[in-house]
Order: sequence, then C-alpha cells, then structure tokens
Amino acid sequence: MGILGTVKCSEFMRALPEQVRGQADPALRKIRSAHRPWLSQLYFADATVHYELWSMGVQRGPAGVAMLELGLHFESRDRAVNAMLLAAFDRRMIEVKRALGSQWEAEPWDRGWAKVYETFPREALEEEYLERIAGRLAAAIRLLQPIVDETLSGKKSPARRPRVALR
Repeated sequence: MGILGTVKCSEFMRALPEQVRGQADPALRKIRSAHRPWLSQLYFADATVHYELWSMGVQRGPAGVAMLELGLHFESRDRAVNAMLLAAFDRRMIEVKRALGSQWEAEPWDRGWAKVYETFPREALEEEYLERIAGRLAAAIRLLQPIVDETLSGKKSPARRPRVALR
C-alpha cells in the first residue's frame, strides 16, 4: 500500500478492505466494502450483515483515549433476522472469546440491530497498525462468517460439527 508515516483516518479506512483481501484466505478476496471517513464496512452478499472497523473517537473512550470498534454488525430491517443472529452468537460466545479474546461481546444495539464486537484504544494510523488490524479482522471473519452462514441457511456447516468428548 505504501503508507509512509501516519495517515488520516479516512485514508486508513479506505485502505483496510484491500489489506483484508490480501490475506492468505481466498474467500476474503470476494469481500465487498464501503467506507466513510470514520469507518470501513466489509460484507459478502448482504451489506446489512457486515464487518466494521469504526473510529469511535475520544468521547467513548476512557479519559480522552480515542477508541476503535471492530466487529460484526447485524443491521437488517427485519429485527427477527438480527435477533436470530444475536441468539446464535450468544450460544457461541465461549468459542468466540476463546479464539478472538475475552474482550469480545455480543449485544443488541440501536434500532433493533445487534453486534458482536471488541473495542480497543486507537494507535497511530500507520502501515504496521493497518496490517495488524487487517489480520485481526481477517481472523474474526474466518471464525464468525461460518456462524452467520449456518444461522441464515438453517443448516449446520460441515466445519462446525459438534465435537464428541472422548473419555
């Protein structure tokens, strides 16, 4: 990408999707994106179910610390779809936290929407940070998207068969 030094938030958000697409997973190359100066959204078929990096600013952080939110948002106009996705993730949060970290949460949000997300302090918007955030987002997509797909299709993914405990 060739960022030298710190960039504006809008440039960082615009560059993020290409960094995610550049990850080793071929499925990520198919991801679509949209952005605004303060956020970047990535999605597959339905833009109302999207991954998002959002610069929350300092008003939501502790004592003047700028914060970022990285997560999966359910923003369908059909509240039942959002509730169904949230319920699926509520059942799987132990798995999500084990894989992505204990800071991940799932909760209802504004307008009947819901989200699965983490927040963290924003660092200088430099190339190394962009690569770390893209890797973090790609890891989240690899874990969370099969849950979305199986919830919306109503079918269990073969990769998500229940494990039988051996005794």
